[in-house]
Amino acid sequence: MYICIKVQICSNSGYSVNLLHMEYKHIITYDYIYVNYTVYYIYQKITELFKVTLVNRLRTSVGITGFVLSWLQSYLSNRTQSVRIGHHSSTPTKCTTGVPQGSVLGPLLFAIYTSSIATITRSFQVCHQQYADDTQLFIALNPFEPSSDIANLTTCLHALRSWFCLNGMALNPDKSDAILLGTRQRSRTFASVRSVDVAGCSVLLSDNIKILGVTLDCHLSLDKHISSICKSAYYHIRSLRHIRSAITDDMAKSVASSLVCSRLDYANSLLFGTTQKNINHLQRVQNTVARVVASHAFPHGTRSSDILQDLHWLPIDQRIEFKLATLTYNILNSSQPAYLRSLLNYHSPIRSLRLANTNLLSVPHVRTTFASRGFSIAAPTVWNSLPSSNRSSTSADTFCRLLKTHCFQQAYCSP
Repeated sequence: MYICIKVQICSNSGYSVNLLHMEYKHIITYDYIYVNYTVYYIYQKITELFKVTLVNRLRTSVGITGFVLSWLQSYLSNRTQSVRIGHHSSTPTKCTTGVPQGSVLGPLLFAIYTSSIATITRSFQVCHQQYADDTQLFIALNPFEPSSDIANLTTCLHALRSWFCLNGMALNPDKSDAILLGTRQRSRTFASVRSVDVAGCSVLLSDNIKILGVTLDCHLSLDKHISSICKSAYYHIRSLRHIRSAITDDMAKSVASSLVCSRLDYANSLLFGTTQKNINHLQRVQNTVARVVASHAFPHGTRSSDILQDLHWLPIDQRIEFKLATLTYNILNSSQPAYLRSLLNYHSPIRSLRLANTNLLSVPHVRTTFASRGFSIAAPTVWNSLPSSNRSSTSADTFCRLLKTHCFQQAYCSP
């Protein structure tokens, strides 16, 4: 079982790669840690109340000195802000706290400012992930004695709350959400767990929670997330249908790609191994938007696959495979992010074989179908299914071009 806590320090931002590791780590846990582990999710928001300058932390925690420290100190000092509406502006006010909003250095400086969170969580043996203002805390729980682990996490939260208070930030438990994640069988075992203590306040468990734009339900089925995508996509499809006769084919394709296809592709690597029912829901959305875009080019009754092929759009299954393969290629060649790179290992045969130099990845053995959705299994499975010429690509552009051709042939040219 895993207890997970998401602490949001500023605005709601982040990227699906972080979420990919987070969900896949839970999925792998079901197979490797007693198979019957459950997850707690606590979603907490923290109000930004900077009172302490970053300069001392840049010097002591990061080791920045000399001219670089002087540049950053000058960047952070003597800044003013004002409100402008039309031709009228308010009187400039000196900023004594915080970092410049919307700046390139802002997220980096904020991460440095909150870097002590990792030290605190490690002292309680609580795992920690952080990207800008999004922080996830999770700890493995013994399914037979979870109370001690829950108490340990509660103590960690209190320690974090004290650190926030000392560093000009506040933890707001009133805006927190909690969810119990696990298999249906294990969830029935923990029916007595209905709330969790967050900074002295009892937070009731909910059925789903939205993390980085992805709705996670208590069984990680992603059914709620798929329904949300379809609802939003059909809204934009109806709007596009109203104006379709007034725009060109290229413009219609661009609008559909930006408003509908982007929603189908966001964080779709999490959908690897999901139910065929969910895939069919998304495929119907894509078929519908394709018919709206190509309504002038094809007669009524034309197969959806023929329209998708003409538009050169990959079906949903191939889009998921494309995303996973691209992520795997980038991770292998850049070794970043490190928490995903550590899950990938090249296959090393015991004997000297011709396959030794084909860039194959080792696929860990798992005992359940649910565990096969984990990144350490899904990524090598997709990667090893690619032709050797794809895996040996020397540039990202070449890899994407060959991968698109491979997926296209797999979708439309297979017998």
